[in-house]
Amino acid sequence: MTSKASFRIALGAVLVVCLALVPAALADKGGGGNGHGGTTGASYILNLAMGKDANGNGLPNWADTITFSASTTATTQPHVSLQCSQSGTVVYTTQTGYYDGYAWPWTQNMTLWSGAWTGGAADCTATLYYFSASKTVTLGTLSFHVDA
Repeated sequence: MTSKASFRIALGAVLVVCLALVPAALADKGGGGNGHGGTTGASYILNLAMGKDANGNGLPNWADTITFSASTTATTQPHVSLQCSQSGTVVYTTQTGYYDGYAWPWTQNMTLWSGAWTGGAADCTATLYYFSASKTVTLGTLSFHVDA
């Protein structure tokens, strides 16, 4: 096994451990939506999952398809927004619902490319949120790197 492959396997293991710890660490954060975001003490799950993995490395790369495992005790209608940037310039943004009955379930599969993102690595942040009356309440975020 090459050192690069060993590194990727180790990085994947660290990512899995971190993803398991983040919800518990954030569950103690208090607050509430203020109409422009905010956090809540509700428990939640936000995990990245690979869909189409062109090179089979188990990590997100440009043009791969990803999805999320997203759930929360705060609402029956959680949403996830995803934003990816290259050198500070937003090149990809999307949002979708992760609940039964969501009108556009195919949007839960997100292909990592756009007209503005024609190749190369990017840094992405997924945000788990829900709507409460006129407020958008943020539950947590998950940041990850997408390789070229």
